[in-house]
Order: sequence, then C-alpha cells, then structure tokens
Amino acid sequence: MNEILSLSTDPTTMSPVALFVQADLVVKMVMILLLLASIWTWVIIVGSMLRIGGATRDSDAFEGAFWDAEDVDAFARQYRESAVPSAKVFGAGLAEWRQSTKNRGGKIDREGTRARLTTALGAAVAQEVDKLAERLNWLATIGSIAPFVGLFGTVWGIMRSFTGIAAARNTSLAVVAPGIAEALFATALGLFAAIPAVIAYNRLSHRLNRIEARLGRFADGFHATLSRELDVL
Repeated sequence: MNEILSLSTDPTTMSPVALFVQADLVVKMVMILLLLASIWTWVIIVGSMLRIGGATRDSDAFEGAFWDAEDVDAFARQYRESAVPSAKVFGAGLAEWRQSTKNRGGKIDREGTRARLTTALGAAVAQEVDKLAERLNWLATIGSIAPFVGLFGTVWGIMRSFTGIAAARNTSLAVVAPGIAEALFATALGLFAAIPAVIAYNRLSHRLNRIEARLGRFADGFHATLSRELDVL
C-alpha cells in the first residue's frame, strides 16, 4: 500500500492515480465530474439497450399473437395490463373504436371514427417511443459538453504550469511536465465520456426509429382492420 501511495505522489509518475493526486482542486473537480458523467453514460447505455431490446422482442411476440387471434375481445382481455408497446397501441385503438361505435341510435360517423382512430393510434405510437427514448437526451448532452469540460480542465492545468514556471524561474521540462500531463489527462477523460455517449446515442436513435416505424406499421394494419369493420356496421 505504501508503495502504491509513493508512486501516486511521485511527480515523475504518469499513472492516472498519480495525475489525479497531483492535480489542483479545480482540475480534480473536473476529473471527478467527467468520471461521474462516464459512469452515468454507461448506466444509460446498458439500461436503454435492455429496454429497447426487450420492447422489440415483446412486440414481435404480441403482434404475432394478435394477427393469429380469432377472438379480439378475448385477446384484449388477455393483454389488458400488458406494458408491451404494441399492446399499448392496440389498447388505444380498441378503446377509441369502442367509444366511437357504442350505441349511437344506429348512426355512426364513419369518417369521423376513422380520423379519431388515426389520431389515437398515432398518439399511442408517439407516447411509447417517448418512453423508450427516456434519458437518451443525457447521452446527447454528455457527448456535446464533456469534451469542453475536459478542455476547461486542460486550460486550467496549463495556466497552473505556466504559473509554476514563473514562480520557479525555471523552464525545465521537469517543472512543467507534471502540470501539462494533468491538464491533458482532463481532456482524455472528457473524450472518454463523450465518445461512447455519441456512438450510443446514434445507434440507439437508429433502433428507436426502427421501432417507431414498426409500431406505425402495426397501427396502420390495425386501423385498416377496424376500417373494414366500419364498412359492415
């Protein structure tokens, strides 16, 4: 333990621990902030991947069961409490259908019903996509800001190195190297947080677009089925 501590405080040591220990308070705060941002980024990435992957698999199973179902009412009762995105879209459409076609003295506004179904299904699709996209804005924010936070730490560290040169009246590389290394380490941490955030944001956004298109196709198919039922009422 003593050996590790001695290495971390050795000004010639360039290990991450040493660079952190040698840094001044401002640069340490920047490093800690970027490390926390990196951890938060990976929490969001893992959580979003699991959530989107699960939603895709569950929607596959639900839609297959739906198109094979012979009794829509029994099917609706079976999936009444389901949190699957496709089930939520189905539930919204079915609720609007029942509300629009319930006892109206034999008079049904077919075009109005179709328009309301379109609105209800579209709103349900948007709501489910918004749920899946929760916290993705954090990835965009971290990806955009983290490099500049790291750059701030770098600028501060270099300023500190120049102050050290002026105080020591010595331009030797041994005097300025530790401070510059600390400064550059802050930039490295900024990139370490930003790069995964940007890559994950782009990939997860692409998967969300695919899910949105899939839900839209399901909504269109369900709307067409209900529209045909309207023609015989």
